[in-house]
Amino acid sequence: MFQQIIALAIIFFFVLRLLSQKKKNQLSTNEFALWLTFWLLAATAIIFIRQIDRLVAWLGFSGTGINFLIYLAVLVLFYLVFRLRLTFAKMDRHLTDIARQITLNDKK
Repeated sequence: MFQQIIALAIIFFFVLRLLSQKKKNQLSTNEFALWLTFWLLAATAIIFIRQIDRLVAWLGFSGTGINFLIYLAVLVLFYLVFRLRLTFAKMDRHLTDIARQITLNDKK
């Protein structure tokens, strides 16, 4: 129970920081919504960890709910890294095209 309170206090701190950054226009509305949803889902998972334990056991997994959430988080992180890599590759192609256009324009 004490660990849940600490985790919820940390999430509350991050939500306050998120609100502060939104107020200073450091985040777009989409970014704000994404991160707010993430932190609210994290808080919900912490609050209902016992029910998640039961659900995981009912589904036949041998671990606890927190293990399942960690595995899920790792999968999501790998997906986000993959998407980030695709974005960087696309930006690299655009940057190459821009540099090529500038070079061709300078030669004229």
